[in-house]
Amino acid sequence: MITLRDVLEGTQGRIHGDVPQDLMFSHVCHDSRQVRPGDLFIAIVGPNFDGHDFVADAKAKGAIAALVSETGLSKATDAGVHLIVVEDTGLALQRLAAYWRTLFDVSVIGVTGSMGKSSVKEVIASVLAQNFSVIRARASYNNEIGMPLTLMEVNPDTEAAVLEFGGAYRFGEITELADIARPTVGVVTNVSHSHLQRMGSLEAIAETKAELPRSLPADGVAILNGDDFRVRAMADESPAPVVFYGLAPDCEVRAKDVESHGLDGISFTLVMDGDEQHLNVPLIGAHSVHTVLAAIAVGRWFGMGLDQMIPGFEDSAIQLRLLTLPGINRSTIIDDTYNANPTSCLAALNLLAELDANRKVAIFGDILELGEFEDEGHRIVGRRSASVVQQLISVGDKARIITDAAIDSGMSQDQVIAFESKDTAIEQLPSLIQPGDFVLVKGSRGVKMEDVVSALRDGSRPA
Repeated sequence: MITLRDVLEGTQGRIHGDVPQDLMFSHVCHDSRQVRPGDLFIAIVGPNFDGHDFVADAKAKGAIAALVSETGLSKATDAGVHLIVVEDTGLALQRLAAYWRTLFDVSVIGVTGSMGKSSVKEVIASVLAQNFSVIRARASYNNEIGMPLTLMEVNPDTEAAVLEFGGAYRFGEITELADIARPTVGVVTNVSHSHLQRMGSLEAIAETKAELPRSLPADGVAILNGDDFRVRAMADESPAPVVFYGLAPDCEVRAKDVESHGLDGISFTLVMDGDEQHLNVPLIGAHSVHTVLAAIAVGRWFGMGLDQMIPGFEDSAIQLRLLTLPGINRSTIIDDTYNANPTSCLAALNLLAELDANRKVAIFGDILELGEFEDEGHRIVGRRSASVVQQLISVGDKARIITDAAIDSGMSQDQVIAFESKDTAIEQLPSLIQPGDFVLVKGSRGVKMEDVVSALRDGSRPA
């Protein structure tokens, strides 16, 4: 439980009106739709909303107090809820989380990278949960609001917290998050073209991700993808010892003889601490081996044996990407709509290429935030699609570059369809899916290709 004293000390806020000194809160929440009885509601102000407009809604859901700003106080005074006033609610949340972190002897594992960090976070948490009491970031709670909210879930029983560090908007963002969370373990997955439009270059993206290993204490550990030269270079900037994972011969946690078995997962030989062991893991796609290796490296640092870690890979909830679902006309949907960049699109196409199907179909939405790499990034996906699928469908102006590149690579016009809008695609796609098709659906999170998945799902068959 979080006491009123904790909130006042952590935020340096003041009480407005008559507030009982013994007030205690179950959780901290910034979304009035998700408030539970006993919560403290934080009235965050964003570019398109003002949390002060929803204080009454939070009260109706059971919030017993609200953290509000001086400028938003007038909107909240009639909500009938106890009020704590600060200058800036966002900064106050960060200060509160930093204060809360100091109260507990908990190991914080930070995960960052251009792609795969949510999957790696989930797998690490699942592995550690076999031996420890673990909390993990919900969804992509990886920014200056989401990460502090996750930290506020730490309680006296928590032994490890697995957090995502975004760092996609500006230099110094991950450093600021690390100052709040004080991670002892830092995992960097890769540096790729995601958010290239925001940061301008791969070198700039690498610089932001390097802020995590740079922030680690000398008695912590940096766990780095040894197969990505930009990530490998971060070893020189870490005050903490470094462990490399990957396929390279000098990686302390290494895989060899990697095989993908389609929808049945992957197998490989793990080389670690002078021993070799053959593993079968249900994660889909050969690229998933790096996710597994990162989690093993973390578990190893926590003193876990491999036999203790293995059950953590069996949890179906850790498969965030490449979910297989029943589709209309007895088809199978491969839902990879979680997010997209050219590299992850190629990985999904490589999986599709392995499958034994009557017909392979790929439906791509726009890949966003590629900056100067936008045209070539889409074309790379189009060229690979031409050699894998029998039907290629694009949704959106940018995704049309994919279908154009496929035609340029020899795919026939009658195998390619380009929809200008998602609504039109959803209307016409059901008539295009044939019995036995394997249908890959992928696109950036911002274009919400999960709407296409919903239109193609067969709700009468179990997932």
